[in-house]
Parts: sequence; structure tokens; C-alpha cells
Amino acid sequence: RVTLLELMMTKVSEKNPVASEEINVFTRHADFLASCFQEKCEAVLKLTSAADAEVEEALVTVRLLDVLCEMTSNSGQLEHLQALPGLLETAIDTLRLTHLAGKQAVNIFTTTHALTGQEEISHPAVGFKSHLIRLIGNLCYKNKENQDKV
Repeated sequence: RVTLLELMMTKVSEKNPVASEEINVFTRHADFLASCFQEKCEAVLKLTSAADAEVEEALVTVRLLDVLCEMTSNSGQLEHLQALPGLLETAIDTLRLTHLAGKQAVNIFTTTHALTGQEEISHPAVGFKSHLIRLIGNLCYKNKENQDKV
């Protein structure tokens, strides 16, 4: 699943113009990915307990967020994703929960807290909060209704 999401990320981040039939496919994929993210977003919080069984789901969730960030950076999918019910609220709630989880345990969600001595820990959740903030910012871009929600 992670590999498939990475392939989607590559396709979405291409700078080539997208044909109109591809826009419909991207829209359906965006709906599916957003619903998957909304269902699975709390899997990343389980990384603070370091249970190996949950790592795969958390990696998928991190990749889902990356793809959604890239999709909302593209004006073709932005308006559609801004209008999806619950995506913005889920991102905000997840940001609150990751912030609290980072305060209660070792904060694996930011790079500043992932440093030990001279070397950086390469944890899959590092940068998760910044990507959530990016998604929230993209969803609020030129959208007064979403700005008012935040």
C-alpha cells in the first residue's frame, strides 16, 4: 500500500498538464484517499507506544497525508478537496491529538525533538505535524468557509 501511494504521489506531483478524463479519475481517487485518511488518521498516534503491529498502518497513514498534501497543492483537486465534509475537521483534530501525544511521551512528530546527540532519528512520523499543518493551510487557501472553521 505504501508503494502504491508513493507511485500516486509521483503521478500527482508531475508538472505536466492533466487531461480532462484524468481529472475525473484524480477526483475519485482524492475522495477515496481522503476517506481512508479520515478513518486511519489515529493510527499514527499509536507510534508513540512503538507497537510493531501498528507500524504498517501508521506508515500508510503518513503516506496518505503526503499524497493529500500534494493533491491540495494542485489547483485542479484543491477546490474538490476543500469541499469534502470532515477532512478539515479530521486534520485539525489529528493535529491536536499529535500535539498532546508529543507532550505526553517522546515527541516523534517533529524533527527538533527527534535529535539525540549529533545524529537524527529517522522515524516515519517525523514531520507528520508539519504535513498536517500544510494540509490545513491548503484546505483554507482562498476558502473563507474553511478559514472561519479554523
